[in-house]
Amino acid sequence: MRDAIHRRNTCRGCDGHDLEMVFSLKPSPIGDAYVTSEKLNVNQPNYPIDLYMCKSCGLAQLIDVIDPDILYGEYLYVTSSSTGLSGHFQAYADSVINLCGLKPGSLVVDLGSNDGTLLRHFQRRGMSVLGVEPAAHIAAKATTSGIMTIDDFFSPDLAKKMVANHGHAKLITANNVFANIDDLMSWVAAINELLDDDGVFVFESYYLADLVQNMVFDFIYHEHLSSFSVRPMQALFERVGLELVAVERVATKGGSLRYFVQRSNGPLKKDGSVVEMLALEESMGLYRIETFMAYADKINALKERTKSFLAKVKSEGKSIAGFGASITGTTLIYHFEIGEYLDYLVDDNLAKQGRFSPGLHLPVVSSSVLCERNPDYVIILAWRFAETIISRNRCYLEGGGHFIIPVPEFNLITGEE
Repeated sequence: MRDAIHRRNTCRGCDGHDLEMVFSLKPSPIGDAYVTSEKLNVNQPNYPIDLYMCKSCGLAQLIDVIDPDILYGEYLYVTSSSTGLSGHFQAYADSVINLCGLKPGSLVVDLGSNDGTLLRHFQRRGMSVLGVEPAAHIAAKATTSGIMTIDDFFSPDLAKKMVANHGHAKLITANNVFANIDDLMSWVAAINELLDDDGVFVFESYYLADLVQNMVFDFIYHEHLSSFSVRPMQALFERVGLELVAVERVATKGGSLRYFVQRSNGPLKKDGSVVEMLALEESMGLYRIETFMAYADKINALKERTKSFLAKVKSEGKSIAGFGASITGTTLIYHFEIGEYLDYLVDDNLAKQGRFSPGLHLPVVSSSVLCERNPDYVIILAWRFAETIISRNRCYLEGGGHFIIPVPEFNLITGEE
């Protein structure tokens, strides 16, 4: 029987042994493990969330790795539930098709394809599409909806089978999933196997520099084993004969990068973006421990401000709800140590409603209850979407409610503003 968690002693990007802890969050249960009432008596252990940096290649990473079957066996997140992501993927597909010169019938493979939202946009443009998604229930639904999806973890062996059955891919995508892989070298080898000679691998992931600059600390959680940046990614692909030729900044996930990788004779030309981002990383001291010490100080100052405010209003008998039943919400609740002050969570995701939060077992209800129950305060755990959340729940504010935005600055919003 495999252990639930194991600790690496080498960098997953370069196999180096010189790893230094740069940021430590409070341990938490698996962030998306929202349970039904039947499982309230099942223990949900806390696992460490400590970010290390490789002093050889610069890759920021978690070295405590939870068994993927535990992480993803009952995975609830579906792409279509994330605000604005489908529209982002449509623009993404259009851009990549034009940039890579894809023709109708070209094979597009999406790794970690989830419910097929991205592939559907490629399919509408005439591409042949194939998904790989290890969450069996999500893969089955995607296939039923018309997006053929393989229910398995991506590996060199699976890549060989895919080539035998479907041919080489002109485009391979991996969006907000590459950071979830422990054995990066195996994945890169599998991509090498699957990619056509003139194919392009495009992946999108939250960017370490934006995580620091935009205070997006809650994107550090158990599934996110790596926090990518350009320098270590360039070195990783060079190790297997692939080349990082371009990067593009995108706004999703609090600040992300889109990476374009191909063989040395591939179709894309270098545009100077890789050199530009390498210079940015160097100028902001992204690979220095002092940068992360200052980052931790800022985050923990927000924690103390938020925690003390909630403790005060709770002591006055006020009711407090949290808005956002997400993985990032779990990270924020546990690191800020505010779970004891929350009465319940609200969320618009139907899959979360009626369930209970990881570990603390806070009930999750529809946001429609805000105007009915009228809690005194609602802390927006999904703070990156605060503007949208507030605009959709004006009735709560107009009824005398108060929204709290905890990050990137503590802010109290009332109906009078």
